[in-house]
Amino acid sequence: MLDAVARNAGYAGNRVSWRSAVEVFKPRIGLEIMFAGIAGVTMARGSGLPLPQLLVLATAVFLAAASAGALNHLAERDIDARMSRTRGRPFVTGKLAGGSLWIAVIGLLLAFAVVSAGLATNWLAATFVFLGAFTYGVVYTLWLKRRTWLNIVVGGLAGSFAVLAGAAAVNPDLGPAAWTFAVVLFLWTPPHFWSLAMYYRQDYADAGVPMLPVVFGDRVAARVILGHTVPLVLLALLPVAWGAGKFYLACAVAGGAYFLYRSVLLVREPTQKNAIRNFLASLLQLTLLLVGAIVDGAVAGHLVTY
Repeated sequence: MLDAVARNAGYAGNRVSWRSAVEVFKPRIGLEIMFAGIAGVTMARGSGLPLPQLLVLATAVFLAAASAGALNHLAERDIDARMSRTRGRPFVTGKLAGGSLWIAVIGLLLAFAVVSAGLATNWLAATFVFLGAFTYGVVYTLWLKRRTWLNIVVGGLAGSFAVLAGAAAVNPDLGPAAWTFAVVLFLWTPPHFWSLAMYYRQDYADAGVPMLPVVFGDRVAARVILGHTVPLVLLALLPVAWGAGKFYLACAVAGGAYFLYRSVLLVREPTQKNAIRNFLASLLQLTLLLVGAIVDGAVAGHLVTY
């Protein structure tokens, strides 16, 4: 399919670059969102899902996130061309041309993901799968990113909806652990992205994107990042009150403590060096939270029903 899309969309070359075609769908972010959905299954604190249903749901969340990622690349190619971090992306370089066929592929991919999730689990879970992609692809990318520094605050809901999709697939009533973990993902996204925006502040300024560090400066941004990180770290501990085990707790404490430490250092010295270190610390915290939730849930019998 990617070969046909790239060729019919006007690929500027003799052979289709699979790497370029795959890059458009932002697979790394898609995997993060997918694992958030799997973590959501464990946070429902039920008996989990049969393995085939779990695999379909995970794939659906990944494909929905991929469709939103492709829309982001397609819609932002003018911005990407003005930023050093993104000017090598396929739509900017001409390796892939943004033809109308891409819109059709993005829409069909999202529709396939939503219907698959609905048929395999239930339609509430499918609705959350759709809302996650819609929030990132339309609300964040098309409506808010060029208009307000609050763009990524709302965009953080994409990860939250993945958690809720996983939880709803097990129990449509959701539950306090699932809602809490969804809020954790919501709070995690802004400081994660603002740290990166501090590192690339001049890029965003050149592109005219009103990210927090561009609008208010690095010192204010660093304080706001810390202000998000404190409740994030504390809230990430709460699932223990609803049954999350010691392994999850250890992961939440370790990842949260390091992210908080790096955020404090960022406030003291809001430099590019500290900004990128804080960004990496946020990735470590998310990884530990997801691994903690999934492994802990699997051991406790909240992931797969046999």
